[in-house]
Amino acid sequence: MSTIKTPQHPFVEGMITAFPLLLGFVPVAFMLGAEAAQKDFSSVLIMFLTMVNFAGGSEFAAIELWTSPPTVLFIIFVTFMVNSRHIIMGATLAPHIKHLPKRKILTTLFFMADEVWALAIQDISKQHKLTPSKKGFRFDFYLGVALSLYVTWSTFAGLGAYYGGMLGDLHQYGLHMAFPALFIVILVSMWNGKHNALPWAVSAAVAMLAYQYLPGGWYVILGALSGMLVAYFQGESDA
Repeated sequence: MSTIKTPQHPFVEGMITAFPLLLGFVPVAFMLGAEAAQKDFSSVLIMFLTMVNFAGGSEFAAIELWTSPPTVLFIIFVTFMVNSRHIIMGATLAPHIKHLPKRKILTTLFFMADEVWALAIQDISKQHKLTPSKKGFRFDFYLGVALSLYVTWSTFAGLGAYYGGMLGDLHQYGLHMAFPALFIVILVSMWNGKHNALPWAVSAAVAMLAYQYLPGGWYVILGALSGMLVAYFQGESDA
């Protein structure tokens, strides 16, 4: 007797896809909360920050630069620089979501953290291979990924602010490496062969040089732009 497998709802599929990333989000969010507590942030305040600005890099930057009284304009400038990569990420995603209603487009862009974006691009590529005639972007899948990571990030940042002081310096446990390690895994899974090598290599080299010699978040912008330019001219030469 054969059984018919019921297709999984895209939202549930998104949650399952995001689950391995949750394991990386937990320690890093906890560490963010613990560092925020050292700057007199309450659990509620750090949860509010992570909910209105769902971008881990700029949150760490803001906490690191926080003083009493805070240098608000400087913090805004640095966080803008760090978050500027979202301009490029949004431009990459735009052709795939332009057919959606405005409320869904705005929701998509609000939740567009690095990991959410990466899994969305990966899923778009997968869907195009399965059904080339259909739109690759699945809003329900995206929402399943985004909400899973969003709730986890905010919750454990709050717990970190509440309990983190009891554990001392969390860097000694190597928790800060969980985040980049998982993102590298995502990037490797998006590898499409040697054609990707040059843009990635140029982007990495420029970012490292800028990080070494330029202040603030310029390495994010310059690394991303250089990779984009190389990819663009590479595409032009292949056309």
